[in-house]
Amino acid sequence: MTNFILQFFTMNGKVINDSKAYFDSGFGCAESVLKAVADYSGIQSDLIPRIATGFNGGLSNTDGYCGAVTGAILAINIAYGRDHSHQSRDKNYEAVQEFIKRFREKFGAISCRGLTGVDLGSEEGQHRYAILNTHSKCSEFVGEATRMVLEITENNT
Repeated sequence: MTNFILQFFTMNGKVINDSKAYFDSGFGCAESVLKAVADYSGIQSDLIPRIATGFNGGLSNTDGYCGAVTGAILAINIAYGRDHSHQSRDKNYEAVQEFIKRFREKFGAISCRGLTGVDLGSEEGQHRYAILNTHSKCSEFVGEATRMVLEITENNT
């Protein structure tokens, strides 16, 4: 059992580090979370990370949900999304709700501006993002969102 726990945390640490590395390499927050979890899940698709691109920067710099949050929801869908319309949505919705609850409890918000304090949709906000080194703060959101997804999906499968 101890080996399993050690292996679980070692692998999850790698996935979390991968998500942050993707973010640091230029992928957006949503893309980074989704790509790292998809890689971990063995999913290879030309659609990943491209299906997450519009979710970066708080829904394309519109002050929507944080991209790490939306990327996490997309990643949860990998585990609990439906393949057929007759399948239940319950497990997926429960996992998404649990994720949002945890993220909001940890960081106090789920919107991009609420988390970063900058409006990415404005030139001034873009400037403030750069001078305040908000990227490192967002990297923390990416890593933590990835960790939460892994925790929720590993514990509820």
